[in-house]
Amino acid sequence: MTDENAGLTVLSLFDGMSCGMLALEKAGVKGAKYYASEIDPYAEKISASNYPGIIRLGDITKWKEWDIDTPDIILAGSPCQGFSCAGKGLNFLDPRSALFFTFVDILKHYKPKYFLLENVRMKKKHEQVISELLGEIYPERRSDAGLFNPGRLEPVLINSALVSAQNRQRLYWCNFDITQPEDKGIFLRDIVEDGVSDRDKSYCIDANHAKSGNEKQYLEKSRRQLIITGGAIRGRNVENPSSRVAGISTKQRLDIKQGGKANCITTVGKDSLCVQIGSADIKGYDSKKRVYDVNHKGPCLTAICGGHQEPKISTDLVTWRKLTVTECERLQTVPDGYCRAVSNSRAYQALGNGWTVDVILHILKGVL
Repeated sequence: MTDENAGLTVLSLFDGMSCGMLALEKAGVKGAKYYASEIDPYAEKISASNYPGIIRLGDITKWKEWDIDTPDIILAGSPCQGFSCAGKGLNFLDPRSALFFTFVDILKHYKPKYFLLENVRMKKKHEQVISELLGEIYPERRSDAGLFNPGRLEPVLINSALVSAQNRQRLYWCNFDITQPEDKGIFLRDIVEDGVSDRDKSYCIDANHAKSGNEKQYLEKSRRQLIITGGAIRGRNVENPSSRVAGISTKQRLDIKQGGKANCITTVGKDSLCVQIGSADIKGYDSKKRVYDVNHKGPCLTAICGGHQEPKISTDLVTWRKLTVTECERLQTVPDGYCRAVSNSRAYQALGNGWTVDVILHILKGVL
């Protein structure tokens, strides 16, 4: 951090629970004047419990009434509901996503030295609208090479999976260069809380089940052997789960995610679950102990058989539960207990709407 950052003035629009402030703090920026515009009372409550010194501005649509210092940097994560593939596809017609144009007005008015805008992956034509409007404000950063997309300030796609245990692909527009973060190799198994389980659900059967004479000892042993992965409850065609044809009756089922990462955290709890698949209680290398889910691809078959070395599968007895608030905080690289000021349901909502802090930290390190 340079000395000039000690007096940094930050304007955070759609501030949520102040993930921007968290990123600045992690970057070592001290004493910044941080203005926050947010209207969700629960997100503000989380923010205030951690950063009581933030200057709160309220509704972004009343920005012309604000009496603030000119910001050095504007941070914004404008509402994504209109652009998300999980929504109704209203795009800029969604009044929440249309607030992007208010952000543009504010950016034009202040034209800070730096800005950062985040949003979901969206249709290319809508992405280009955003890029073209931002290119008008910062023409020096436009793609004017005459080859591709002239006159646009192009975004960079970053997946939070590089710095966390969550798959979360987001677009980032900045008027400075962004690089991809290094992969930290963090998986869901690395962030789950010890001893958290849903005893109303069955534990995964492993190879020791038939030998167990003590059910309590078996359950405790089985829990320690569980491999953690991600999943979600989705409505799927009963006859053909991979079909996405509209109008066909569906049934809710557990979809297990491969790769050891969690699904993207959203405001809907069933979108990201903690799924536990068992490990056979046998001696030998880890590859011998793995228990594979029948709903996905099996491992490569080898010529080695016998001695319990054949691939093993789990059928219906897969344990699953919701991710805890603490686990969701870790997925968003937020400190444990950051959302303690509100109920669990409000914490899940705030985290689903929030940023992956370490992605923002990586981006801001490019200019701070």
